[in-house]
Amino acid sequence: MSSDPWGRVDETGTVYVRTSDGEQVVGSWQAGTPEEALAYFERKYEGLVVEIGLLEKRVRTTDLSAKDAQTAIDHLRTQVDEHHAVGDLDALRVRLDKLVETVESRREERKVAKAKQADEARAAKDALVAEAEQLAQSDQWRSAGERLRALVDIWKGLPRLDRKSDDELWHRFSHARSAFSKRRKAHFASLDAQREDARKVKERLVSEAESLSKSTDWGPTAARYRELMADWKAAGRAQREAEDDLWNRFRGAQDVFFAARSEVFAERDAEQTENLKLKEELADEAEKLVPITDLKAARAAFRSLNERWEGIGHVPRDARPKVEGRMHAVERAIQEAEEGEWRRTNPEARARAAGLTGQLQAAVDKLRGQIDAARAAGNNAKADKLSRELEGRQALLDQALKGLEEFGG
Repeated sequence: MSSDPWGRVDETGTVYVRTSDGEQVVGSWQAGTPEEALAYFERKYEGLVVEIGLLEKRVRTTDLSAKDAQTAIDHLRTQVDEHHAVGDLDALRVRLDKLVETVESRREERKVAKAKQADEARAAKDALVAEAEQLAQSDQWRSAGERLRALVDIWKGLPRLDRKSDDELWHRFSHARSAFSKRRKAHFASLDAQREDARKVKERLVSEAESLSKSTDWGPTAARYRELMADWKAAGRAQREAEDDLWNRFRGAQDVFFAARSEVFAERDAEQTENLKLKEELADEAEKLVPITDLKAARAAFRSLNERWEGIGHVPRDARPKVEGRMHAVERAIQEAEEGEWRRTNPEARARAAGLTGQLQAAVDKLRGQIDAARAAGNNAKADKLSRELEGRQALLDQALKGLEEFGG
């Protein structure tokens, strides 16, 4: 008979393995020596060890499903339970039990992860639906349309939810896109109609503009062209091709008229240039009145200059704003001096300013007394609060005193 720590072979060739439940029959060996029998079944045991080790590694390092892992564990457990190997079978059972625990733990982890993924997918799809429904009301047709298309791609990249939830959210998402498309289609259909109406209006404006191009009634015709231009702008835009063609005709008719008028007005330019020179000289004299030191004398001098100004004819249109602006600046300086004089000599305004100053001074003095009292009583919080209030009142008092100075103190 031959034996080792985990098994033995009796005289009949029967092989046994030792377990915590006692000896178990492994099999019968008649083909060789007892040592060869034990070696054979020990190799079977080593094979089980290798298989269990490989399964442990797969469970630990791959995404092997819990179902497949459990099937493999059951298969190995059956081989261990059938006792067709010699070795520490109890240790293999312990390893298989631990592996079952690991698989169950992984199953729970995946279940939690899957639930978390589902929650995240639901939240993401809820957000996509909310954004799509908001975009459905947008009038930013290009940017909103592009964003809705991007949302579809994002949706496709998210995991599916349970069928009912996924279908409900997709229905809302799809409805929002359809609503936007419907509104956009209606908008552009309306825009096309408006552009066609604009084309018809501008056709009529062009016809009138071309009929006026030969007119020599300069004033009324120029005024009518201005009205036609206002009508043109109010009509809105026609289709691009029609708009460009109509505008070229409209502008061309105006150019013919205004070119003819400019030729007639050219003779007047020399006179207007001379008028400009005279007005610039008057503006030079007027600017010498500033700053105002003698209001009465400045007012009289400006009135005389203005009377001479009114007696001079037109100046070139492009020069008019600048030269008139110079006279208006002097006039504003005189007006401001008059307003300042009125404020200084208005007893009611001065009395109101003095009264306000007195009230603010009294409030400041009162707050200072309250602060000193709070400090003396050790109530620093109240003192700090009153100090902040004092800062505001002091600022108002300083402003009022400055205003009072304008009335002469």
